[in-house]
Amino acid sequence: MIKRIFLILLILILAASFFYFDLNQLLTLDGLKGSMAQFNDYKAQSPLLIIGGFFLLYVIVTALSLPGAAILTLAAGALFGLVQGLLVASFASSIGATIAFLASRYLLRDTIKQRFPERLAAIDAGVEKEGGFYLFTLRLVPIFPFFLINLLMGVTSIKTWTYYWVSQIGMLAGTFVFVNAGTQLAQIDSLSGILSFNLIVSFALLGFFPLIAKGVLNMFKKRRVYKNHTKPKRFDRNMIVIGAGAGGLVTSYIAAAVKAKVTLIEAGEMGGDCLNYGCVPSKAIIKSAKIADQIRHGENYGLENTVPQFSFKKVMARVQQVVADIAPHDSVERYTNLGVDVVKGYAKLVDPWTVEIKLNDGGMQTLTARTIVIATGARPFVPPLSGIEETGYVTSDTLWTKFAELEEAPKKLVVLGGGPIGSELAQSFARLGSNVTQIEMSDRIMGKEDLEVSTFAHQSLTDSGVNILTSHQAMRCEMRDGKKYIIVKHNETEIDIEYDELLCAVGRSARLEGYGLEALGIETNRTIVTNEYLETLYPNIFAAGDIVGPYQFTHVAAHQGWYAAVNGLFGNLKKFKVDYRVIPWVTFIDPEVARVGINEQEAIDKGIDYEITRFEFEELDRAITDSAAKGFIKVITPKGKDKILGVTVVSEHAGDLIAEFVLAMKHGLGLNKILGTIHSYPTWAEGNKYAAGEWKRAHAPETVLSWLEKYHTWRRG
Repeated sequence: MIKRIFLILLILILAASFFYFDLNQLLTLDGLKGSMAQFNDYKAQSPLLIIGGFFLLYVIVTALSLPGAAILTLAAGALFGLVQGLLVASFASSIGATIAFLASRYLLRDTIKQRFPERLAAIDAGVEKEGGFYLFTLRLVPIFPFFLINLLMGVTSIKTWTYYWVSQIGMLAGTFVFVNAGTQLAQIDSLSGILSFNLIVSFALLGFFPLIAKGVLNMFKKRRVYKNHTKPKRFDRNMIVIGAGAGGLVTSYIAAAVKAKVTLIEAGEMGGDCLNYGCVPSKAIIKSAKIADQIRHGENYGLENTVPQFSFKKVMARVQQVVADIAPHDSVERYTNLGVDVVKGYAKLVDPWTVEIKLNDGGMQTLTARTIVIATGARPFVPPLSGIEETGYVTSDTLWTKFAELEEAPKKLVVLGGGPIGSELAQSFARLGSNVTQIEMSDRIMGKEDLEVSTFAHQSLTDSGVNILTSHQAMRCEMRDGKKYIIVKHNETEIDIEYDELLCAVGRSARLEGYGLEALGIETNRTIVTNEYLETLYPNIFAAGDIVGPYQFTHVAAHQGWYAAVNGLFGNLKKFKVDYRVIPWVTFIDPEVARVGINEQEAIDKGIDYEITRFEFEELDRAITDSAAKGFIKVITPKGKDKILGVTVVSEHAGDLIAEFVLAMKHGLGLNKILGTIHSYPTWAEGNKYAAGEWKRAHAPETVLSWLEKYHTWRRG
């Protein structure tokens, strides 16, 4: 802090000295002309001293962003001639600009990062990829004040060396014009005579050079990528989509809606994992389990506590019926009626435009398309534990089929994994009668949430009967005397846990094998590697959904599907970068946990100057009437501002309540806007308004209120 204050004082002293000694009058066109004879005399007597002094003066003026750099450039030409003047002015201006850049970075970046973290992060991401081209364009066009470029680029993450050499090259053309004009100083009446309209237009056109160069570079990259492949002269389809999960369904739907000829290829069930194994069946069983728990705790509603009577087989049959009721929404028939050509079979890329399909009926089909979208999703990851294959296990995909055959819930169920899927299913099966042990290797479940949210979730699951073992590492599985055991290690001690069924819920891995990606050289690193437009190594092959990440959510897969469709069909005209700024996620334990934006721990990690606004649901009338007053809303905002950086909601219906905050963040609406919106009474959504009210109350204008109190006192007489 002391160093920064000293640097600011030094800059202010130097700037004040510049004007105090009337150097600003010297660095005008008339001042320069009037001093040329004297300068030439000095130069004749001490040429090296004059060159060195001029160079130092130029660096100081540029570094302090003082007016007069243009005059100094003219002076370089007038004093030293074209070649020598160009060398002096070019290096002095670049060094001075870099010093100004470094000063801006040192003095301003941390402050701006704290106040505008998301914007700066987005700028930094762009600068990391395109910074050189962007800066080069700005340097070539003199419309943009160079001193302003120095200050603004200082707050970005562009490397200092990159900034220097790009500035050195980029400013060379403009420097040449002024130095050359300086050699004819006597004929110059004003700076506008040098920088004419035609010259500015020429520079502006020159500013497109890096963009043109980038386009040419991309063209050569494409040629290199495709050089071993022969592009078809005609295509069977505009687009082929591989995989009929959320990403593939949205992509093919949009393609058909804009009248493109599209084929959707799926070997398994339409609707993908979400409909058949994930979101839909899990939420169906969560509902049944919640009703059973409410019956068990009827006293909460003025009723008698009762042991729920149910058939586990009927519960599982209901789950399958729910899937069957929703399935028509994603069916072959529906998408065929929408204009999508649906083919059931296994797809493999033969070349960048050709897909070979092994049909489910045993036949083969080959199709070509201008654009291909890979949306093959992910599968549950099974840890390579010794003995796990021999003892058997289920995943979130396979349990629905296996458990449907059971007359009652597994007596002893071990859930391996403390993330959202493991936590949801652990609580549900505990409520349906299983003796559930949940094993998590880290020190808490739901580790991506704030500590207090993880603690809240831990207590909720424990209250439902789940035995949670954190900081326990699964080592191996064994069969002894016809009984199954999983051996875990805790504090260097091994513990044996008996189970009837083992549910692996430790994450999901992208489906990458069997689609011809390796043969085409498409890069994979746990997921398919794409750019911000969802393009793979081949610009006509896109990927969307869980196979891409970074969020394995159905709604994100659908979100990416739009970009894959639009960029794939219209990318030659306009491409869109995928927007991940406002992504909500929900864990459907009871009470639910929903979040959008950053949480408190992330705010701390990013060094954001933030504040927390809380609203407890024990204060909400509707929550009280529903005997569900547990939970809270936690809003993160910048200090003193109502801008929403992140929200966590823990309550019943949290997944629905978060939507209002998602909308607000997406469109830049602050808490004041939510507070000014009418919410029906009595509803859960009122909690959002009350949270906004808590922020407003904490930021009440005390001075104004004090004067209002005096005003009302005066009015009473």
